[in-house]
Amino acid sequence: MADKKLVISTAGSKEEASRIARTLVEERLAACVNIIGPIESVYRWQGKVENAAEFLILAKTVSAKSKMVIKRLQELHSYDLPEAIEIDMDGGSPEYLEWIAASV
Repeated sequence: MADKKLVISTAGSKEEASRIARTLVEERLAACVNIIGPIESVYRWQGKVENAAEFLILAKTVSAKSKMVIKRLQELHSYDLPEAIEIDMDGGSPEYLEWIAASV
């Protein structure tokens, strides 16, 4: 299993995405969080196909903290069911990956 993780989510506003990002970094759960958007999301919710403008959240962390990132994300989020997807980082710049570990 890869030691570094990328946790992906979305938020309904830039303010919410920024609040989540700042909290994750301040609490040393994520080394860095990128906010991208607005993006358009198309999804099925409660039996209907919906469209929404959202902001993509990309949180870089380590395996030992990824479950806590997801837990905090769910606590901080306004959605009933916030997106929380964990992806292994199988490679990358060794210096950057070391920085992630040192920052959380």
